[in-house]
Order: sequence, then C-alpha cells, then structure tokens
Amino acid sequence: MGVLGKARTAVAKTAAKAATYASRATGRGAGGMIGGLIAGAIDPHIMGELAGGRPSVLVTGTNGKSTTTRMLAAALRTRYTVATNDGGDNMDAGIISALLASPDASHIVLEVDELHVPHVADNITPQALVLLNLSRDQLDRVGEINKIERALRGAVEAHPDMLIIANCDDVLMTSVAYDAKNVIWVSAGAGWLGDSVTCPRTGGHVVRTADDWYAVKKLEDGRDFRRPTPSYTVTDAGLEANGGIGKLELALPGRANRGNAAQAIAAAVEAFDIPQADATRACETVDDVAGRYSTVRLDDHEIRLLLAKNPAGWQEALSMVDRTADGVVIAVNGQVADGVDLSWLWDVKFEDFDRIAVKAAGERGTDLAVRLVYADISHELIPDPLDAIRACPPGRVEVLANYTAFRDLRKALLRAANQEDNNA
Repeated sequence: MGVLGKARTAVAKTAAKAATYASRATGRGAGGMIGGLIAGAIDPHIMGELAGGRPSVLVTGTNGKSTTTRMLAAALRTRYTVATNDGGDNMDAGIISALLASPDASHIVLEVDELHVPHVADNITPQALVLLNLSRDQLDRVGEINKIERALRGAVEAHPDMLIIANCDDVLMTSVAYDAKNVIWVSAGAGWLGDSVTCPRTGGHVVRTADDWYAVKKLEDGRDFRRPTPSYTVTDAGLEANGGIGKLELALPGRANRGNAAQAIAAAVEAFDIPQADATRACETVDDVAGRYSTVRLDDHEIRLLLAKNPAGWQEALSMVDRTADGVVIAVNGQVADGVDLSWLWDVKFEDFDRIAVKAAGERGTDLAVRLVYADISHELIPDPLDAIRACPPGRVEVLANYTAFRDLRKALLRAANQEDNNA
C-alpha cells in the first residue's frame, strides 16, 4: 500500500471510530453499521486492509447464519481470539465495523449476506466458507434464488483453495459446492423442500427418498447430480462423525439449530483443528442469538421470542412453538427489510393451535389475519404486538415475528420491562 493509501485508511479508521462513538453516545444506535459505512465510503479497500490476511471463515445461507456464526465463533474462542459480527450486520458496513472493533483478534468469523459473499471473499480471501441452505427469501429485495446459487458457485470457483463446508441435504448448496476441490459434506437436514424440486444446473426434476436425492437429468459432462455422502451427520441422538457419534445437547430449540451446530462443529474441526469435543461444548453454551429464543417477563406474562423471515424460517419456527403455551402472538411487518411482498404467507403451512389464544399483530396484521382465516385458525386481530401480548391469558406466551416486527417488539418489551422495574 502506498503512502496515500495508508493515509486514507488512517482517516477512515478515525472517522469510523468517531461516528460509532457519537451513535452510541446519542442513543441513535449500537454503532454496528455507521462506522463501517463511513469507513467504506472513505476507503473502498479498507475491508481487505482490516482483515490483514488473518485466518477467516465466512458463513452464508438463507436461514441460520447468525446462529451458526455465533456457534462457530464460540468454538474458535476455545483456542483463539475472534473478530466477528455477532450483531447480525452481515453486509459490507457491518463486516467493516466488526473488523474495526477487533483489530488484534487472531481469527475472523463472519456472517455474510448471500449476495455479498463473492466480493467479501475477494477482499479477505477466507480459509473456509460454510454453506447452510438456500431457499426463497424476500423476492422483491433479494431476488431469484438460482441467480444467488450461480453467484455463490462463482465465488467457490474463484477461490479453489478455500475449504467448503456444505449441507448435502440442500440441493442448491450442493450445486454450489459440487465441483469444489476441498469440500466437507454435512448432513444438516432440509426441512423446507419447496425451492429445490429441480436441478439448478439442468432443470431436471429432483427425486427424493428417505436419505437420498438425485436429479433425473445428468449434468452436461455426463455426471450424475446426486446427494454426496456426508462426513458429518446430525441425528436425534447426536452428531455422527469420524466413525463415532457424540452427544449434541443444545440450549437452542429445533432440529434446524442442530444442523447449524453440525456445520459449525465441522468447520471448527476441519478448517481450524479444534477438537470435536471442545467445539461441541462451545456450541452447547450458545443460548441467545441477538435476542432470538430469549425469554422476557412482562406483567403476568413470560414471553419467548422467535424470529422468522421467510417461508423456510417460518415453517421451522412454527415447529418450535410450545403447544402447551397460554397464548401465541404472530406479528408481521412489510417494511423493506422484511420484503414488502407478503405473498409468501400463503406458502407457509400454519398449524392448528387447538385451544391456544392466537393473536395476529404487526403493521401487516390484516394480511396475516386473512391467511389465518383460510388456515382455519381461530384468532383475534390486535395490530400492536405489545397490546396483543397483554391480551393473552396470564402465563407463557410464544411470539413469532418477522424481522422489523421482532426488532421493534423487542425494544418495546425492554422499555416496558424497565418501566415496571422503575415503578416497583
């Protein structure tokens, strides 16, 4: 780097620190984005400079990025110091901010938005890439998933020495990694199959059996496109790997999180030589991911918060709902970060909640209420999520919310809880 480049980087760092401090001091935010935005605007090459060639790993996929990143960072911390964007800010600004915050960490673990993986990889040359899953997200914001698959495949091709840890149960992610020179296959599960019924390379139909899948049409070079044999397999009993099976007793609920843990453990073991037992124990300590799965008390309610952002995520979150709870609140917004198009609501199989008091809430609560009518779920429309929680019977309340509804409700709950404490 020349003198001018070094000077630009120094100015960018100084300006970023000042902006982050001002954001926190004025209460406008946690500073996880503003510093990175300013630093990136001043010095377009700062991401690579901040990474500095340190061993790094990227985690990407439609669902589970934050959880897997948190688990993988915990595993690496058993041996190393780690820079990570554990606040979930997974685009350029958030990544730059995370690197600015931990300049002396020995290793880097980054959650990266699927569309940003190619240029992030070009900037920091990661040692490993974790591929979780690909399914339809907010189409009006993210775009069509086969385009994302091709972009990720290009990133893998551009970095042939990068170790790939890929979910072989996901057809699209398998396609991304199918030709990789260095790949570790993990059977992490695939709960949502609606977006992987055809081969992304040939368009041929994909046939599934209990523990296998294959495309009926061969690839252009004559090879079969079929589920690879995994080196790691998550089961109800634990994690099968290297000829044995180890217990996997997570604090987080749901089979999807067991799959996330399996890929985090595989990445820690295969890319960074962390003993499997140590990596597993570290994953088991993760009990909260940016407020997801957390429990909050308000009045006479004990509230558990679940985040869901797309059909696959909603289907998984619905499977986690405690059917013995005293109430269920489902909150949906339609802001840019959520995707303005809520037609995906009709793709989610909403289950019968029996005699649980169900409340439809959020800025797009009416859209949700219409969907619940067709799902034959008895419910009440209460637009304000906080009011909806208070309208539930005393006791345990399960709350499912999409991105901005979750964010805003969590803030409102914390404010309300603090007011209760101050009035006590």
